[in-house]
Amino acid sequence: MSDKPLFRGIKACVFDAYGTLFDFNSAVGRHRERLGNVADQVSALWRTKQLEYTWLRSLMGRHAEFWQVTQDALDYALDAFAVSDRNLRNDIINTYLSLDCYPDVKGALKTLKAGGQQLVILSNGTPAMLEAAVKSSGLEDLIDRILSVEEVGIYKPDPRVYRLATDRLSLQAGQIVFLSANAWDAVGAANVGLRVAWINRFGQRRERLPSQPDAEIKTLSDLPALLEI
Repeated sequence: MSDKPLFRGIKACVFDAYGTLFDFNSAVGRHRERLGNVADQVSALWRTKQLEYTWLRSLMGRHAEFWQVTQDALDYALDAFAVSDRNLRNDIINTYLSLDCYPDVKGALKTLKAGGQQLVILSNGTPAMLEAAVKSSGLEDLIDRILSVEEVGIYKPDPRVYRLATDRLSLQAGQIVFLSANAWDAVGAANVGLRVAWINRFGQRRERLPSQPDAEIKTLSDLPALLEI
């Protein structure tokens, strides 16, 4: 992948939500003292099981809303570390509705918006979860539209999810740049022909899968330059 490819003719920036715009670790982070020294491990396992359950449910043909999946994954993680405080569990899951956004998000979105880009979220989250996160992060005036996998009833990286972007926005795949900090998600979007910039926030290795993102950047702040904004 080229370090600084140039994206031309882009009409919409479509963002993954969790891990890309919103810091999923902030839910546990706000309750770190109550969880004690297992906080980071609980957060990491929660995220791992959350993703695993989306993939497994998709393969099993047993879809459930992301809110249910997220609770099931948290319950697994807390049980794995023998955390039985039900009030703490409820406080953590409710915090997931008001996650912090990453420090680079708001400034980058403002620049993109001023440059005439349509800003859209395409996420595993339910509409209610995503609307809550957008509101709590103060992004209501920046995000133009929210697209959820609930429209197709299956999770990423199923191609039907990414095609929501072209179908609902009435754009060609080459007119959309998809942004995700999840390497597997970036590959999934590239697989259906979307232009893709992978935000490698976490120093991940490139996936050994068919299709690859067009660009790799470190933060969202690097995106406007790729779009000549």
